[in-house]
Amino acid sequence: MKQHTYTLTLKHELDAKGEPITENKTLELSVKNHDDIFQVIEKMKNFGHFDDPEEATRFALGIKLFGEVILENKGHPLFEELGPQFGAFMKKLKKGAQPQ
Repeated sequence: MKQHTYTLTLKHELDAKGEPITENKTLELSVKNHDDIFQVIEKMKNFGHFDDPEEATRFALGIKLFGEVILENKGHPLFEELGPQFGAFMKKLKKGAQPQ
């Protein structure tokens, strides 16, 4: 399967109290996805499921990263029950996600 490749960077900036993190906690990894994640994010922003564009972005990014792991490991016992439910969720999301 042809896949897009992305670099994902996560930086811990503030703790739960809102205090700056003094040590440099940064994670950078390469991720692949069969979809253009930027296009998916734009679609989610336009679907109207979320009032906040940033929330739509977080949702789209999370679901695409999680979904790709499920697809790549569909034979793994961990995803035995979740796989079909996730597939049904994605169909419902795509069917009900009509631009407003």
